[in-house]
Amino acid sequence: MSTTRQTPPVYENILETIGRTPLVKLHKTVEGIPGTVYAKVEYFNPGHSTKDRMALKMVEDAERAGLLKPGGTIIECTSGNTGMGLALAAVVKGYKLICTLSDKQSKEKMDVLRALGAEIYVCPTNVAPDHPDSYYSVARRLNAEIPNSYFPNQYDNLSNREAHYETTGPEIWEQTEGKITHFIVGVGTGGTISGVAKYLKEKNPAIQIWGVDSYGSVFKKYHETGVFDTSEIYGYITEGIGEDILPKNVDFDLIDRFEKVTDRDGALAARELARQEGLLLGYSCGSALQGLRQLKDELPADAVSVVLFHDHGSRYVGKIYNDDWMRERGFLKETTGNLAEAVAGHKHLPLLTIQPEEPLMNAVVAMKRHSISQLPVHDGQRFVGSITESHIIQALTEEGRGMDTLVKHVMGAPFPVLPGSASVQEGIAALSKEQNALLIEWAPGKHHILSKHDLLTRIA
Repeated sequence: MSTTRQTPPVYENILETIGRTPLVKLHKTVEGIPGTVYAKVEYFNPGHSTKDRMALKMVEDAERAGLLKPGGTIIECTSGNTGMGLALAAVVKGYKLICTLSDKQSKEKMDVLRALGAEIYVCPTNVAPDHPDSYYSVARRLNAEIPNSYFPNQYDNLSNREAHYETTGPEIWEQTEGKITHFIVGVGTGGTISGVAKYLKEKNPAIQIWGVDSYGSVFKKYHETGVFDTSEIYGYITEGIGEDILPKNVDFDLIDRFEKVTDRDGALAARELARQEGLLLGYSCGSALQGLRQLKDELPADAVSVVLFHDHGSRYVGKIYNDDWMRERGFLKETTGNLAEAVAGHKHLPLLTIQPEEPLMNAVVAMKRHSISQLPVHDGQRFVGSITESHIIQALTEEGRGMDTLVKHVMGAPFPVLPGSASVQEGIAALSKEQNALLIEWAPGKHHILSKHDLLTRIA
C-alpha cells in the first residue's frame, strides 16, 4: 500500500466542505453489543454538526424559490446547531441571521452564534409551543415584523429531510458497502432520521431504523399509539432531541421503533465516548449510543449498526463535561466512599442542635432559618433524641399541644451515630423508616448530620 497521502482539494468557500463525514468503528463503549457498530461522526462538518447539511439546503432551496432575496434576513428557531449551519451560509452569502433559542441551550452555543454575527433571542423552555413567548412563536413574530426576511422553519421545511436523503443516506450506504442493518439516531426535527431512512429503505427495506427519544417528549407514544398525549410532555435537559410538537419532517412510517433515554444516561454515555473512544461529542450523541445499548438484545449476531453522532462536545463543556454541573443534577457516578467523605463538604459548619427543654417554636425557627428538616436533641452531655418536621406537625394535631410544647414531649429517638470510617452502605443500613438522618462522628467528639438526601447523592 502506498504511503503517499493525497493532497486535499482547494475549496471555493467553507460551504463546499459540508458532508462526506467519516464512519468510525466503536470499540470499548459497545462491548457486549452484537455485531459491528460504526459512528457517523458529523462534527467533521465545518459548523461541527449534521445540521450544516440541511441548513445549506434550506437556504439554497429558498433562494431558488425566490423566498430569500439578496440582503435579506434569515430568522430561525433553533437548539443551536441549525443556527450554526445557517450562520455559515449567512456569512458566505451575505445575509443577516436572527436565532431564537430556548433557555436550556448551552451558553457555548449562544456565544458561538454571536461570534458568527447572529442576533440571539433567548426564550423560555417550559411554555407551550403556541405561547407567544415560545421560541417558535417569537421567530414567527419577527418574520412578520421584519421586511425581506425568511423563516426556514426547520421543523416543517421538507428541504431538511431532503438534504439527508441526498447526502447522508448515500454516504452511509457507500461507507458500509451496503452492509448496514440498523441505523440509530436521536430525533428532533426528524429530518436526519427520515431522510436517511428513506434512502436506506429504498436500497434495502429490511434495514431497521431506530429513533432515540427523550423522557418528556411525545414521539415514542405517538409512534406506538397514534395518540398525541400532552401528559407525556414535561421539561427535560437533553438538547437537540425530543419534541413537544409533531414536525412534518418526521416520517413515522419509515421509523421502526423509538427508544427513550434519560437525561442522566445520555450525559454519562457522552462522557464515556470521550474517555474511551476519543470522541468529544454532544449531549444527544450520548443518548443515541445509550439507545442502542438499551436495544442490544434486539440485534442479531451479524448486525452492522450505524449510530449518527450529531455534533461536537465543545458546545457542552459547561454542562455534561463539567463535573459540578453533573453533580448538581445527581448525574455523576460517584464512588460511595465513607461517611466522613460524605460530610467533608460541610463539616466546617457548626452542628445545629436543640435542647429538650426548649419549645417547639425554637425548632421551627431554626429549621426555617437554616432550610433544614430535622435537628438532633442534645442535653449538654449527650444526644437524647431527634426532632423533625413530622414530629412537629404530629404534635400540633394533638389536643392540648401547641408551639409552646417542649421538645422533650414530642421528640423521637436519637439519630444513629456512626463513625466517619463507616461506609455509605453501612449508613443506609443504619437508617429506619422513622429516622431521617444519621450523626457522623468524623473526629473524636466532632459530629455532623447526614440526611437521607445526602446519602442518596452518594449512590451511583
